[in-house]
Amino acid sequence: MEKTFGNTRVTLVHGDLTRQDVDAVVNAANSSLLGGGGVDGAIHRAGGPAILEECKAIVARQGSLPPGRAVVTTGGRLPARRVIHTVGPVWHGGARGEAGVLRSAYQESLGLAEAEGLRSVAFPSISTGAYGYPVAEAARVALEAVAERLRAGSPLAEVRFVLHTAADRAVYEEALEKLPA
Repeated sequence: MEKTFGNTRVTLVHGDLTRQDVDAVVNAANSSLLGGGGVDGAIHRAGGPAILEECKAIVARQGSLPPGRAVVTTGGRLPARRVIHTVGPVWHGGARGEAGVLRSAYQESLGLAEAEGLRSVAFPSISTGAYGYPVAEAARVALEAVAERLRAGSPLAEVRFVLHTAADRAVYEEALEKLPA
């Protein structure tokens, strides 16, 4: 499924984020940037040690990465040449500003992709794994944040959401259908 916002195509696929042939993949990282489970662990394993080395240098320079912020590193051995690392919010029921932090994670990631001169970027469903964000709510926030940024004008040709399960893809499809182009 796809929809266009501004001049950018947003697509939804069920698949493996680490195998996407795009300019950058987005890593749902933790604040330490040192790898972990889920998407974060998969990216570090598939991309190899170059990603971790750059992450260590970033942390040495600026400290841990706060939720809602993003940084960029090499893609290492991934098909994508860059990895944009962002930290999503831990779900605490929705009353602690989680939606704003999640929105920021997506929009900061897009801003970095644009600043790097990239044309395509692939996102996972940020914060819906170990951080416990409900998928339906996360899909709505993610797609609204991305659409808002793209409607304002973007050099990106494609923003892809790579969903780990068919069920997650169906939830994202429903949310995308509700958004005006």
